[in-house]
Amino acid sequence: MDRDYTELVIWREGRQLVNLAYILTANFPKEELLALTSHIRRMVTSVSFNITEGSRRQASEDTLQCLHTAGKSLYKLETQFHLALDQHYISKEDFEIINKKILLCKKLVSGFINYKLIENEKFRTII
Repeated sequence: MDRDYTELVIWREGRQLVNLAYILTANFPKEELLALTSHIRRMVTSVSFNITEGSRRQASEDTLQCLHTAGKSLYKLETQFHLALDQHYISKEDFEIINKKILLCKKLVSGFINYKLIENEKFRTII
């Protein structure tokens, strides 16, 4: 892919997800700083990092591995925010906002994986 990764919708949405997660976790109790807060922040940045890395990889297997890792991280992140809701660290409204963004990112990652699979198949057909 010759485009700059920052031009990708998937990357921009991932970045917005990171910012939203950081805003929400800033209000978590201090005793959660090394627990749920830290886990959420690591997971959400992992999504963004893997999207970036996957968009720049030359080998298709490496690209797909990064994108699958991003997808798995999104499912973990979703669970972590369910736990935050259960503990009343976030409101139902905030949960719905972040969950909607997570769902969008999951769809974008899935679509990007499908795009890469089709792109790889076209390349194999040419060879």
